[in-house]
Amino acid sequence: MRNRFPSLAGAVALLALTGAVKAAPLSIHSTSFNDGGRIALSQIGPDAHCGKGKQMSPQVSWSNLPQGTRSVALLMFDPDGAKGLGVSHWVAYNIDPAKGQLVEGASEGFTLGRNVRGDAAYRGPCPPAGDNPHHYALTLIATDLAPGSLPEGLDREGLLKALQGHALGGMSLIGLYGH
Repeated sequence: MRNRFPSLAGAVALLALTGAVKAAPLSIHSTSFNDGGRIALSQIGPDAHCGKGKQMSPQVSWSNLPQGTRSVALLMFDPDGAKGLGVSHWVAYNIDPAKGQLVEGASEGFTLGRNVRGDAAYRGPCPPAGDNPHHYALTLIATDLAPGSLPEGLDREGLLKALQGHALGGMSLIGLYGH
Protein backbone atom coordinates (compact mmCIF):
# COMPACT_ATOMS: atom_id res chain seq x y z
CA MET A 1 0.00 0.00 0.00
CA ARG A 2 1.29 3.40 -0.96
CA ASN A 3 1.85 6.07 1.74
CA ARG A 4 -0.83 8.74 1.38
CA PHE A 5 1.21 11.38 3.29
CA PRO A 6 4.17 13.11 1.63
CA SER A 7 7.58 12.92 3.21
CA LEU A 8 8.86 15.86 5.25
CA ALA A 9 11.32 16.75 2.47
CA GLY A 10 8.50 16.62 -0.06
CA ALA A 11 6.32 18.88 2.10
CA VAL A 12 9.12 21.42 2.50
CA ALA A 13 9.76 21.39 -1.26
CA LEU A 14 6.06 21.90 -1.94
CA LEU A 15 5.90 24.83 0.52
CA ALA A 16 8.98 26.41 -1.06
CA LEU A 17 7.44 26.16 -4.53
CA THR A 18 4.20 27.74 -3.37
CA GLY A 19 5.98 30.58 -1.59
CA ALA A 20 4.68 29.54 1.81
CA VAL A 21 8.21 29.34 3.25
CA LYS A 22 9.51 32.85 3.73
CA ALA A 23 12.77 34.23 4.99
CA ALA A 24 12.82 35.77 8.45
CA PRO A 25 11.82 39.46 8.36
CA LEU A 26 14.29 42.31 8.46
CA SER A 27 15.37 42.96 12.03
CA ILE A 28 16.93 45.93 13.83
CA HIS A 29 18.21 45.89 17.40
CA SER A 30 20.03 48.28 19.73
CA THR A 31 21.83 47.73 23.00
CA SER A 32 21.49 51.48 23.64
CA PHE A 33 17.72 51.28 24.17
CA ASN A 34 14.88 48.79 23.80
CA ASP A 35 12.02 49.38 21.41
CA GLY A 36 9.61 51.59 23.35
CA GLY A 37 12.19 52.10 26.12
CA ARG A 38 14.05 55.08 27.48
CA ILE A 39 17.10 56.27 25.54
CA ALA A 40 20.33 55.99 27.54
CA LEU A 41 22.05 59.09 28.90
CA SER A 42 25.08 58.32 26.71
CA GLN A 43 22.93 59.20 23.62
CA ILE A 44 21.45 62.42 25.09
CA GLY A 45 22.72 65.91 24.25
CA PRO A 46 25.54 67.25 26.47
CA ASP A 47 23.89 70.51 27.48
CA ALA A 48 22.64 70.84 31.07
CA HIS A 49 19.12 71.61 29.83
CA CYS A 50 19.16 68.29 27.89
CA GLY A 51 20.31 66.06 30.71
CA LYS A 52 24.12 66.30 30.44
CA GLY A 53 24.54 63.28 28.18
CA LYS A 54 27.54 62.14 26.17
CA GLN A 55 25.92 62.64 22.73
CA MET A 56 27.11 59.30 21.36
CA SER A 57 25.24 57.73 18.47
CA PRO A 58 23.42 54.56 19.52
CA GLN A 59 24.64 51.06 18.90
CA VAL A 60 22.52 49.45 16.20
CA SER A 61 22.66 46.02 14.60
CA TRP A 62 20.67 44.41 11.82
CA SER A 63 19.93 41.00 10.38
CA ASN A 64 17.79 39.29 7.75
CA LEU A 65 18.31 42.02 5.16
CA PRO A 66 16.29 41.68 1.95
CA GLN A 67 17.93 39.88 -0.95
CA GLY A 68 19.92 42.32 -3.09
CA THR A 69 20.87 44.63 -0.20
CA ARG A 70 24.14 46.38 -1.05
CA SER A 71 24.12 49.13 1.59
CA VAL A 72 22.09 50.35 4.54
CA ALA A 73 21.18 53.77 5.84
CA LEU A 74 20.23 54.88 9.36
CA LEU A 75 18.06 57.79 10.40
CA MET A 76 17.09 59.06 13.84
CA PHE A 77 14.09 61.37 13.75
CA ASP A 78 11.97 62.97 16.47
CA PRO A 79 8.47 63.53 15.03
CA ASP A 80 7.45 65.35 18.24
CA GLY A 81 10.23 67.94 17.98
CA ALA A 82 9.91 71.47 16.61
CA LYS A 83 6.30 71.58 17.81
CA GLY A 84 5.33 68.57 15.69
CA LEU A 85 7.32 69.47 12.57
CA GLY A 86 10.03 66.98 13.51
CA VAL A 87 13.75 67.09 14.15
CA SER A 88 16.43 65.07 12.35
CA HIS A 89 19.11 63.89 14.80
CA TRP A 90 21.18 61.45 12.75
CA VAL A 91 21.68 60.66 9.08
CA ALA A 92 24.16 57.88 8.29
CA TYR A 93 24.42 56.10 4.94
CA ASN A 94 26.73 54.27 2.51
CA ILE A 95 27.05 51.59 5.22
CA ASP A 96 28.33 48.16 4.18
CA PRO A 97 25.60 45.74 5.30
CA ALA A 98 28.17 43.01 6.00
CA LYS A 99 29.26 44.97 9.08
CA GLY A 100 26.07 43.82 10.78
CA GLN A 101 26.20 46.77 13.18
CA LEU A 102 27.51 50.17 14.11
CA VAL A 103 28.95 50.39 17.60
CA GLU A 104 27.93 53.13 20.01
CA GLY A 105 29.64 56.38 19.03
CA ALA A 106 30.73 55.05 15.61
CA SER A 107 32.19 57.70 13.34
CA GLU A 108 34.00 55.77 10.59
CA GLY A 109 33.09 53.42 7.78
CA PHE A 110 30.04 55.33 6.54
CA THR A 111 28.95 58.75 5.32
CA LEU A 112 27.56 61.04 7.99
CA GLY A 113 24.78 63.28 6.73
CA ARG A 114 23.55 66.61 8.07
CA ASN A 115 21.32 66.85 11.16
CA VAL A 116 18.72 69.52 12.00
CA ARG A 117 21.45 72.11 12.57
CA GLY A 118 23.16 71.34 9.27
CA ASP A 119 26.10 69.62 10.97
CA ALA A 120 27.50 66.30 9.75
CA ALA A 121 27.17 64.81 13.23
CA TYR A 122 24.93 62.84 15.52
CA ARG A 123 22.84 65.23 17.63
CA GLY A 124 21.58 63.75 20.87
CA PRO A 125 17.97 64.11 21.96
CA CYS A 126 17.23 67.36 23.78
CA PRO A 127 13.50 67.99 24.11
CA PRO A 128 12.32 71.01 26.07
CA ALA A 129 12.20 70.40 29.83
CA GLY A 130 8.69 69.59 30.95
CA ASP A 131 7.52 68.27 27.56
CA ASN A 132 6.00 64.82 27.44
CA PRO A 133 8.70 62.31 26.46
CA HIS A 134 9.51 62.59 22.77
CA HIS A 135 9.58 59.58 20.45
CA TYR A 136 12.83 58.99 18.57
CA ALA A 137 12.53 56.70 15.55
CA LEU A 138 15.78 54.91 14.72
CA THR A 139 15.17 53.60 11.22
CA LEU A 140 17.27 51.21 9.16
CA ILE A 141 16.75 51.24 5.39
CA ALA A 142 18.17 48.46 3.20
CA THR A 143 19.11 49.66 -0.31
CA ASP A 144 20.29 48.26 -3.62
CA LEU A 145 22.95 51.00 -3.86
CA ALA A 146 26.62 50.12 -3.41
CA PRO A 147 28.40 51.64 -0.39
CA GLY A 148 29.94 54.95 -1.41
CA SER A 149 27.51 55.64 -4.25
CA LEU A 150 25.62 58.43 -2.48
CA PRO A 151 27.28 61.86 -2.19
CA GLU A 152 28.36 63.46 1.07
CA GLY A 153 26.29 66.17 2.73
CA LEU A 154 22.77 64.77 2.39
CA ASP A 155 20.23 65.72 5.01
CA ARG A 156 17.27 63.49 5.89
CA GLU A 157 15.06 64.78 3.08
CA GLY A 158 17.91 64.57 0.54
CA LEU A 159 18.69 61.00 1.55
CA LEU A 160 15.05 59.92 1.35
CA LYS A 161 14.79 61.48 -2.10
CA ALA A 162 18.01 59.73 -3.24
CA LEU A 163 16.67 56.40 -1.99
CA GLN A 164 13.45 56.60 -4.05
CA GLY A 165 13.39 53.45 -6.18
CA HIS A 166 16.37 51.97 -4.29
CA ALA A 167 14.89 51.09 -0.88
CA LEU A 168 14.39 47.36 -0.39
CA GLY A 169 12.95 47.42 3.12
CA GLY A 170 13.05 49.22 6.42
CA MET A 171 12.45 48.75 10.12
CA SER A 172 12.42 51.12 13.10
CA LEU A 173 12.93 51.09 16.83
CA ILE A 174 11.33 53.80 18.95
CA GLY A 175 13.19 55.27 21.92
CA LEU A 176 11.70 57.72 24.41
CA TYR A 177 13.30 60.64 26.18
CA GLY A 178 11.99 63.50 28.25
CA HIS A 179 13.11 65.35 31.37
